[in-house]
Amino acid sequence: MSTHADRVAVVTGAARGFGRAVAIELARRGAAVVAVDLHPADEVVAEIERMGGKALALRADVSDSAAVAAINGDIMAFGGRVDILVNNAGVIASKDVFEISFDDWKRIQKANVDSQFLMAKAVMGSMRDNGWGRIVNLASNSLGLAVPGLVHYMASKGAVIGFTRALATDLAPYGITVNAVCPTASRTPGGELNISDAKFALVSSIQAIKRVGVAEDIVGTVCFLTSGDCAFLTGQTLVADGGLMRV
Repeated sequence: MSTHADRVAVVTGAARGFGRAVAIELARRGAAVVAVDLHPADEVVAEIERMGGKALALRADVSDSAAVAAINGDIMAFGGRVDILVNNAGVIASKDVFEISFDDWKRIQKANVDSQFLMAKAVMGSMRDNGWGRIVNLASNSLGLAVPGLVHYMASKGAVIGFTRALATDLAPYGITVNAVCPTASRTPGGELNISDAKFALVSSIQAIKRVGVAEDIVGTVCFLTSGDCAFLTGQTLVADGGLMRV
């Protein structure tokens, strides 16, 4: 399958979890991939290269403007342009609302919202110049659920959806689509740090597809949204959560 042949993709949070699964599948479909993460993404690059693909690992805090500026030259040197951005980097957090401090609030917004804005700003000029681009932002299905302890987290993911919708409007004239994907509670490294086995079992029991989500469950959706088939779909939020949230 070569649906992404000759495309250059940047995936944030690519060392593990959703980002790793997406980066490897984009490479399998023909894209050259820049895997960006705070953690080393060398194993992801090695796996892509074993498949015969092309990839580059970069370490950066994508919620920091100076760090994003520092890697931008490396990204452009690697591929000459950027066609695809998957804004996956972020953190999960749960805390009683009476215990959430302003520092807690700012940390989550920085990780989950600022990072997406900064990365989009860094690459959308290249997309505009080439008249083609795909941006996919990771949000969360928790926005449609009554889950306690997620005030700061849900606020950040709501901002992601608002950002997606507004950016889609501004970038549409340049052949760039912008969409969001909402996963369910999934067995990723981040998910397992914050979600108990009991909660995983509860969530999967009320989904239409009654099993716990894994990182690979969003791969097909992201690959569709980053493909040439997605030229007329923008500003949308696709919920890939096993049929839990109905929108």
